[in-house]
Amino acid sequence: MNKYVHGYSSRETQRLQAQSGILEELMHCDTHYPAGSKVLEAGCGVGGQTILLTKRSHEANFTSIDISPVSLDQARQLIEDEGITNVNFEQANILDLPFEDESFDHIFVCFILEHLSDPLKALDELKRVLIKGGTLTVIEGDHGSCFWYPETPESLKVWDCMIEAQQQLGHDPLIGRRLYPLLRQAGVDVQYVNPRWVYADELNPALLDGMVNKIIVPMTQTAREKSLEMGLIDKETWNRGIADLDNSGVPPEGTFFYTWFKAVAVK
Repeated sequence: MNKYVHGYSSRETQRLQAQSGILEELMHCDTHYPAGSKVLEAGCGVGGQTILLTKRSHEANFTSIDISPVSLDQARQLIEDEGITNVNFEQANILDLPFEDESFDHIFVCFILEHLSDPLKALDELKRVLIKGGTLTVIEGDHGSCFWYPETPESLKVWDCMIEAQQQLGHDPLIGRRLYPLLRQAGVDVQYVNPRWVYADELNPALLDGMVNKIIVPMTQTAREKSLEMGLIDKETWNRGIADLDNSGVPPEGTFFYTWFKAVAVK
């Protein structure tokens, strides 16, 4: 069974790349790396975060890794199309990195730990390749922080199915709330863990459309097959639920709220 709850479809690629742009200021307003520094992006996926990191710190040197060769090819193409030259891509497993101890000045990890069965092991391995005094930046969501209106039992069901499917795969869709203790267990000095929340309604229609129609609904849809395969929901209920969830992005009644968590720690 594929252990990534959202799969590797072209629609998921579109969702990930759109999501990074929509959330750029929220997630990256305070992420900058000095000229000449060596930065590891662990779990770059299809390059949605890579393109923002490399542009915002264009004089830093990035190594972006992922376990999926298909995702790496998509990331390379995205970066090539933008003419970005300060990044190298490598296929690698975050749990067994092919780098010497203290190889990087800074490490960036975004939306990765939630999809690992042993996130603490990943943090230990990342700490190994980070220099003393280097920073580790981690961003994760928390699906338990998601609220919308209008809310229906069916829309709640499809969202809860995605959470349960991910949990049955051995992963943690609620990991944002436990970033601080995880980092403490990894033995790094936590500088801060900040909630990065988004609320959208008719007064900000672009953000409402982006959050619901380009991030949340597509993300939930990618978990459809897993939810049905695991017997968590039937097709009729799922179809009603996803339609109801979609309505939270329709003004003037629709509203949406979600929280991500961003942590910065020092080795």
